[in-house]
Amino acid sequence: MTLQPSGTADLAAIKARQRHGWAAGDYSVPGACLVVVSENLCEAVELRANQKVLDVATGSGNTAIAAARRFCEVTGIDYTPSLLERAQERASAERLPVTFLEADAENLPFPAASFDVVLSTLGVMFTPNQEQAANELLRVCRPGGKIGLASWSPGGLFGQMGRVMATYVPPPAGLRPPALWGTEERIQELFGTEITSLQATQRIFFHRYRSAQHAVEISCTYYGPVAMAIQALEPATRQCLYRDLQVVFEQANQSSDDTLVAPGEYLEVVAVRR
Repeated sequence: MTLQPSGTADLAAIKARQRHGWAAGDYSVPGACLVVVSENLCEAVELRANQKVLDVATGSGNTAIAAARRFCEVTGIDYTPSLLERAQERASAERLPVTFLEADAENLPFPAASFDVVLSTLGVMFTPNQEQAANELLRVCRPGGKIGLASWSPGGLFGQMGRVMATYVPPPAGLRPPALWGTEERIQELFGTEITSLQATQRIFFHRYRSAQHAVEISCTYYGPVAMAIQALEPATRQCLYRDLQVVFEQANQSSDDTLVAPGEYLEVVAVRR
């Protein structure tokens, strides 16, 4: 099966800008807060020691490291060298033997059926060509192997922030929203008949920061694509965006004190390759 991309976006140009954007920030800072999402995903796919595992769009290595903690043979790929350096530093600090490679999620440099388990945590969802990325996940997973994904849901905090960002920095025409990966319907569409089963579970991750303002500062400083987009705005417009994002966090806040505890909904998927 080879799904074809829809829309009229210049996907190559978008990917080039994305690579530049992720390099502009330091995702390892907010990424460190998300370790539990990776740990939960490794439990959901029921990893076994010695399995060959691929972590696609590994970022600073959360999921690759979580799999290595379970004594798997792990490879993590990403197209941002600075993030791979952070990932290697973290794995080395724990003395975990993880192989990190610079590679594109839409063009994985591995033969077909190379891995027992293919994972991606809040990573592959950002690929411009969703169909090609899904094809690659399927291609490198062996028959009977598992694909595990964690993706922000469109109705959650990520989706709300995205809608605010879009009013200031409209996304490229024809590009499918990343949060579609956070819907069971889209995953079914992407994987189609190439899987034998699909388990999709809505989960909640609680964002915990010193305050709503602190959450905005972290998001706008260290999430590379966000930081790069904001830098292009006029100072007055930038301040309006900060204010609107802070309102989103404040409205989601469930804390009983001055700190922020905001639920973020994401979809956890476990699919079995045909």
